[in-house]
Amino acid sequence: MGHKTKIAGWIAVGALAGALATFSIQTAARTDLSPLPLEQLQQFAAVFAMIKSDYVEPVDEKKLIDDAISGMVSGLDPHSQYFNAKDYKEFRESTTGRFVGVGIEITQEDGLLRVISPIEGSPADRAGLKPGDLITKVGDMAVKGLTLSESVKRIRGKPGTKVTLTIFRRDENRTFPVTLTREEIRTHSVKGKIVEPGYGWLRISQFQDSTVRDFVAKLKELYKQDPNLKGLVLDLRNDPGGLLDAAVAVSSAFLPEGAVVVTTKGQISESNEVYKAIPEDYTRRGAADPLKGLPAALKTVPMVVLVNGGSASASEIVSGALQDNHRAIIMGSQTFGKGSVQTVRPLGPDTALKLTTARYYTPNGKSIQTIGIVPNIMVDDTANGSPFAVLRLREADLEHHLSGPSPNKEDQNLEQEREQAIKKLEEQSKTTQAENRPPEYGSAKDFPLEQALNQLEGKPVKVSKTLTERAETKADDKKSD
Repeated sequence: MGHKTKIAGWIAVGALAGALATFSIQTAARTDLSPLPLEQLQQFAAVFAMIKSDYVEPVDEKKLIDDAISGMVSGLDPHSQYFNAKDYKEFRESTTGRFVGVGIEITQEDGLLRVISPIEGSPADRAGLKPGDLITKVGDMAVKGLTLSESVKRIRGKPGTKVTLTIFRRDENRTFPVTLTREEIRTHSVKGKIVEPGYGWLRISQFQDSTVRDFVAKLKELYKQDPNLKGLVLDLRNDPGGLLDAAVAVSSAFLPEGAVVVTTKGQISESNEVYKAIPEDYTRRGAADPLKGLPAALKTVPMVVLVNGGSASASEIVSGALQDNHRAIIMGSQTFGKGSVQTVRPLGPDTALKLTTARYYTPNGKSIQTIGIVPNIMVDDTANGSPFAVLRLREADLEHHLSGPSPNKEDQNLEQEREQAIKKLEEQSKTTQAENRPPEYGSAKDFPLEQALNQLEGKPVKVSKTLTERAETKADDKKSD
């Protein structure tokens, strides 16, 4: 098997770009293209000429072509995208962990922008923005009617400049403005500490270029502080994704050599691969094994992986690999359900096409598309439960998403459940003041972490009484409308 990271180098939810996606990079041109539909292309040329000659005012030819390509691609699914020069530059910047912005990962929902997660330590995080917040305006411009790319351009800008976002917070039933100062965002994707004697907590907020290096350094630091760790909590809550080689490397640190991490399947041969816990499947060409020198105890230390509805793509690959290989207990709520692969093909020096080319599968051969990873133990967000978990955005909510297993009865009743949850929120907002922000991950008030430690220590775990599984019923590979 060849060095697959040259073909499948990226899994990402672009920071600020917001589209949850699994990426691979391909630069070679395809030679087995199907015959072109000449009649339809002639129609396209006729429309282009008519706009050029008859439109009320002159139009930019390049913009017309860019808009036509964007429209063609955006109608496929929520993760395929045409990158013009600026978009492509921003996409490449987002994978390095350094860019100028306010520090939010976003996606579109009903024409608005939904916050997937604020990046820890960013202006958005410091201002108290929460996952699930809806952005209705950027400055004086309503986002409804704008593409995701156009909205992102308005949010981003030069360091030190300000931007005002109008936020609708559903769980407080209120709309309010937040003024943020743009800055260079340097995301630190790994943090960790000894939370109790003998027990470590390691959080990955996104899988980036520096993640594996920081992951290895933090693990060595934890084992230096306590060489006899009795348990480890890997925290992937609200981790929207990142680089494929990083996801495979993190999984490999805990799995036996040669264990299957993830499989991809698609129409073209390059999309059909099996990624295993071996250095050639997670190292860059010519690079040394980044996991060399890690404590051997990592292969056997008892583990709990924390996930929630904001855990997507790469974080779903890691949790699925550890679950199917019986290496860790997965705890929390069902994950986002992003199970498709996008290949990024450069079209020129500064443009590219991100196209859905495959689905990915856990080691047991299960597609998580629209379903997500089902935790071994369902645990609420707080000690008071997760009564509003039904309001979380998931892959199945995105327009034109690729379908996965058919919905069960619970999914068919989802809209009714959401309406009931919204009514409850409205009633609650009249009588109580909602907290400005949830407890910090890794803090003494972190309820899911407390339950993870209980599991590792053999103590009773407070299993959720409100969360239910979105169960698989049958396979269906057709695209939904």
